Amino acid sequence: MQVIENSDIKTNNKKRIIKLLAKERELTKLEISRKLDISVPTVTTIVGELIEEGMVLEAGMATSTGGRKPVIIRFLPNSRFSIGLELGKEYARAVLTDLDGKIIEDKRKALDVINEDEVLDKMKCLIKEMFESNENINGKLLGIGFSLPGIVNEAELKLEIATNFKLKNLYFKEFQDYFNVPIYLENEANAGALGESKLGVAKDLTNLIYVSITEGVGAGILINESMYKGKGMRAGEIGHMTIYKNGRACNCGKRGCFETYASNRALINDYYEVTNIKTSNIGEIIEKFQRGDSSAAKVIEAYIEDLAEGIGNLNFIFNPDYIVIGGEISKYSEVFQSKLVAKIFNNNQFYNEGDVEILFSALGSDSNILGAALIPILKNFGFGKI
Repeated sequence: MQVIENSDIKTNNKKRIIKLLAKERELTKLEISRKLDISVPTVTTIVGELIEEGMVLEAGMATSTGGRKPVIIRFLPNSRFSIGLELGKEYARAVLTDLDGKIIEDKRKALDVINEDEVLDKMKCLIKEMFESNENINGKLLGIGFSLPGIVNEAELKLEIATNFKLKNLYFKEFQDYFNVPIYLENEANAGALGESKLGVAKDLTNLIYVSITEGVGAGILINESMYKGKGMRAGEIGHMTIYKNGRACNCGKRGCFETYASNRALINDYYEVTNIKTSNIGEIIEKFQRGDSSAAKVIEAYIEDLAEGIGNLNFIFNPDYIVIGGEISKYSEVFQSKLVAKIFNNNQFYNEGDVEILFSALGSDSNILGAALIPILKNFGFGKI
């Protein structure tokens, strides 16, 4: 029992040292000892192991305050790697990142159809290509994280249901067996919340809701830096809260769901209904709005009204410090932000503007996939809570 306890203490100390060096980049052993309240001999032993493992190196001498000059220990973010994958409506995408979440390589493949075989095959091909074009990741890959649009079963490595993709029961365990690395599944909005909280506009914020607006709408809920997933790991399916009783039909079988009014798909469909003009992305609609097109303005104004309805509900339920809006619309914050904030807080007797800050993602469409890539890093080194 004593051996096990000592091993656990050493592992925890090692994680703490890596986490500190990842934040500070360079420190002496004495500085590490003082900041973490770990004895210098223990720090020396662990740093020696990290040097052997290639995670840190000795980077010259620091200025002496008397006596021998201390050695600077430098963190090496490219000493380990992670792969993140995401499933989009028409594509599968993979990124290779270092420990800082910096994208080293970015690949995507078009999906000819959306079915189990096509999705799994394209994702497997993407991972194979990452290994083939980056031989240095062999033995240094911490794992593979998946950002998936629906309800995931993390324990069974299964996507249980993705209503907008008409997918059910996709198993990813074969990836773990095939590539011989740990596999992690996460709902896309939860992955996006991780990405934003560690790398984006919400970095180091504690209580926030990340709203992922893609083909559907979902939320990642971070409370005191920990992800709230609820019973059955299904919290955050805000796209299926009703905002119009007996409203539009949703893929889930209900009517009036939030995502039938606030998703990318909803904005595109609304524009077609008004203009009879087909478009494949919301960027074209927003560009027309910015040029003064009256039809685009009508659609955008109605969209903001409905988006504010759902965001306002989240505010009433959770009262977070921040709500971060991600997805493609985050690239157009200059169009949405002031109007959206006004809609949420005007005539609101409970909250004033600023009580809850409404932010737009700094990572844009990368939030979800970067969050997926972060999961193996967080699992291995505890850079944050998940």
